[in-house]
Amino acid sequence: MIRHMKGDRGFTLIELMIVVAIIGILAAIAIPNFMTYQAKARQSEAKVNLGGIFTTATSYFAENNTFSVATGDTLGYKPAGSSKYMLYYGGTGNANTITPAFNAVAVPCNAQAPTAAPIPAGSTSTSTTGFTAAAIGNIDNDSTCDEWEINDIRNLTNGRNDVSL
Repeated sequence: MIRHMKGDRGFTLIELMIVVAIIGILAAIAIPNFMTYQAKARQSEAKVNLGGIFTTATSYFAENNTFSVATGDTLGYKPAGSSKYMLYYGGTGNANTITPAFNAVAVPCNAQAPTAAPIPAGSTSTSTTGFTAAAIGNIDNDSTCDEWEINDIRNLTNGRNDVSL
């Protein structure tokens, strides 16, 4: 009787289940969108690094009158911190890899440089009059890689978009 006079307070099991279901639906919608936006934000790392390579290669050309270098590290560009992308200058072999300053590159794309050219119908290369550089990485931990390329006229292209796959 005393309980009835104070009134029933609290939630019923049905009300709690409805709230849990609503939270579950909202999470199912929000989490995939968040992951896509996070992967798109990671792509900016490739764009920034390739812009740095472009600037460094242009400076190297001004001093040496050629874009050709013995190895990717000879160019003089060193990205700071850890990276989701492997960077290549003038090819995709080990000699053409640009090593980060802290040597903390994540292991993208099964720890190997691609055997095929990273960008459609061509390969990264250097010459006395031009260059191409590439950034290749796995930014969302699936089976495909994200591949970007920049050339001597600052044409930035996305050869394979890992975010949309």
